Amino acid sequence: MKRVYGIVGIKAKMANWNADFTGRPKSTSNGDIFGSDKALKYPMKKMWENEDKKVMYIKSLKEEKGSVIPNKLGERYANLFSTIDKKNTTTNEVLINLFKCIDVKNFGATFAEEGQNISITGAVQFGQGFNKFDDTNIEVQDILSPFADSTKEDAKQSTLGTKVTVDEAHYFYGFSINPKVYDNYKKILNNFEGYTENDFEEFKKVALTSATAFNTNSKFGCENEFALFVKCSDENTYLPDLSDYIVFDSDKRAIDLLKVEELIKGKYENVEVYFNPYKLKVNTTLDKFNIFTQEKL
Repeated sequence: MKRVYGIVGIKAKMANWNADFTGRPKSTSNGDIFGSDKALKYPMKKMWENEDKKVMYIKSLKEEKGSVIPNKLGERYANLFSTIDKKNTTTNEVLINLFKCIDVKNFGATFAEEGQNISITGAVQFGQGFNKFDDTNIEVQDILSPFADSTKEDAKQSTLGTKVTVDEAHYFYGFSINPKVYDNYKKILNNFEGYTENDFEEFKKVALTSATAFNTNSKFGCENEFALFVKCSDENTYLPDLSDYIVFDSDKRAIDLLKVEELIKGKYENVEVYFNPYKLKVNTTLDKFNIFTQEKL
């Protein structure tokens, strides 16, 4: 398989795609709103987990002494495979098992547990997803709790909380897929094929649908609205973050890909552009598809 470059676009309407520790949408020091790569990877992992695929790096719980607490890294590994024996479990065995996890196969892993110290650079790498909508406003809603403050014995009133959202934002993440990062593992791990076309199709599926499917309270209103996949024609083709080269018209809710087309001209084997045709306009000569049905437009 050859290198792939692309973009994933997420729309948030009266939602909070990625909050900081204050509850407000994450932003840079100069006020630019963005979403971290972790915010995008999490719904992808949840979708894989819901499909009963092995996912290593996701929160799982256990009951201990009457409390419900998260598993440790070694415990999560043991749940998926078996307990690591310091004397008998080899690094080779742990690597083979880790690569059976679809999140590790795509995003890599850092595994330091029970005498093992493993670092895997993932084939799929994301940048940060910056909001390209010009008129984003942060909305703060007061929420009335049905309960009195439990920390005060004489409390007579219900407590107040807040919910913070953006009225509208459009996040665009650039990504790259480099299958060659696993070439060394193909030499030392039995029957390991590296990053395959099937792995790419699994990634492509969640890149098109996982945000839409992930309807938590703060994420309802977030959806996949755009995706671009550029499969390179040459193994030695190197492209920059393509999300920097799209032009987003905030008034028309339109994306112009002409700069991207100039950048990739003569360098691709196949290009697919997916978007929400009901809410978004895309100016491009490339093949276009409905992001919900995956049918060609």
